[in-house]
Amino acid sequence: MTTERVPVPARPTEDDLAGLFTALSNWGRWGDDDERGTLNHLTEAHRRHAATLVVDGVPVSLAHDLGTAPSPETPFPAHHHMLAAGDARDNTGIPGYEASRDYVGTQVHGLGITHVDALCHMFVDGRMYNGRPASDVRSDGARSNTIMTFAEGVVGRGVLLDLVAARDGVPLDDAAIVTRAELEAAEAALGVTVGTGDIVCVATGRDARRAEAGGALDPGRGMAGLHPDCLPWLREREVAVLGSDGISDPMPGLGVPNWMFPVHQIGIVGLGLPLIDNLHLGRLAERCAAAGRYEFLFSMGTLRVVGGTGCPVNPIAVL
Repeated sequence: MTTERVPVPARPTEDDLAGLFTALSNWGRWGDDDERGTLNHLTEAHRRHAATLVVDGVPVSLAHDLGTAPSPETPFPAHHHMLAAGDARDNTGIPGYEASRDYVGTQVHGLGITHVDALCHMFVDGRMYNGRPASDVRSDGARSNTIMTFAEGVVGRGVLLDLVAARDGVPLDDAAIVTRAELEAAEAALGVTVGTGDIVCVATGRDARRAEAGGALDPGRGMAGLHPDCLPWLREREVAVLGSDGISDPMPGLGVPNWMFPVHQIGIVGLGLPLIDNLHLGRLAERCAAAGRYEFLFSMGTLRVVGGTGCPVNPIAVL
């Protein structure tokens, strides 16, 4: 684990973030042809260790239901309709064969659907991770850094940093900007240390806020997320995947020109760090608090979408 420390001002400028992108870049670290990025930190040895963390065998879904009705969080929801329902159960024309069939289609990215971002999702100055050009992503899909990097699944040690629990139940503001110091304080409060190859899930209490709001939130009121000073920490700790009950970036953010979403821009493009957005972490937070432990076996599979920039997912934590 590297011990380098890259300072980030509390109120960074455009030049500060451009410099941070360069300082933290993993381009070429695992070879010029690499498309795995920080998944390289997650080795077979890490997966074997993660399997030993299962104590109770309790599985917990970390995904939201796939919404089919528009909401402020998901203005373009999934399409779900029946191709054959119970009243047309014999539509196949095969005697004795009765079945129902349906169709599902959805956009991948956004503020409501639980999804993972592939490394072709973001660009900085026309380049994606490892220097590949934006032109590699075409109208029929991407040619590099695609969701197929995840085709064998992501399995490893999951760590929940429940920021509300770490603050003795004090909720975060809707638009809270979480600093490196707060992540480290959460580690200490929860008795867990983030290390090489970990899948880190940051809970800001979004699920509780949604429940208190009657089941829907307006992202326009703000979303809690990480300050850019967390990015050097993520690189130093050699985190494999970062997830959040938000999008990891705060909204409306710091207002730095050309760096609206620095965790996405620097994390995905510079570090090669896959992000899982809009996790449902409320159920996991309850389980972890009851068990008194904040590490678990994490498992996530994706659809094998050739050329895909991301994919809706249903990650599973097993305690």
